[in-house]
Amino acid sequence: MVTAIVLAAGRSSRMGGDSNKQFRELLGKPVLWHALAAFEQCDAVEAMVVVRRADCARQADELAGGFRKIVAITDGGVERQNSVWNGLEKCPAATEIVAVHDGARPLVTPQLIEATIQSARAHGTGIAATKIVDTIKEADEGRVILRTVDRTKLWAVQTPQTVRYELLRRAYAAVLEQGMVVTDEAAAVERLGEAVRLVNTPFLNLKVTVPSDLAIVEALLRARL
Repeated sequence: MVTAIVLAAGRSSRMGGDSNKQFRELLGKPVLWHALAAFEQCDAVEAMVVVRRADCARQADELAGGFRKIVAITDGGVERQNSVWNGLEKCPAATEIVAVHDGARPLVTPQLIEATIQSARAHGTGIAATKIVDTIKEADEGRVILRTVDRTKLWAVQTPQTVRYELLRRAYAAVLEQGMVVTDEAAAVERLGEAVRLVNTPFLNLKVTVPSDLAIVEALLRARL
């Protein structure tokens, strides 16, 4: 069984305003709705768990009513890893693979979700990522370039990050027990010494972070429709 954990518990500090960015509208629907719709349409996903901020309980509950695959809604934690752990606790007992997705990435497609699941079935992990094509510079605090970084092996990691349930649970249990903070599922699994497999992803799997992103993502959604 494949379960998706969709995260909507971030602080949205760079978005500004009082609202959670996952509930800002794109084409008349919340950002989170578009992400959930992709998982709803992906045949390989059988269940969804939504992790949201406690102060957004009403919006999340109302939104969840439109998706038959949602089996649980739970509170987020202080860090991403706490939110994912709360989601893992709500996964159905039959879950074998977990696809963790940032609800602020509304351009995700059923095809990308399926590709990460196939990778997780074959290799234990499937992490959406895009090859870096820009020239990368390392600079000091004064913005003076220290060196040019070799980009040939660099990837920008996104979501879904799809991992076998047992492996992800073991990875996050170790992180929490040791009091560490990691930025994503890949980092947690890496700490176990396990190989983490990337899935090449179109650059259009953008994340809504700042207000200007809304116009860009909405234009891309409109073009897709």
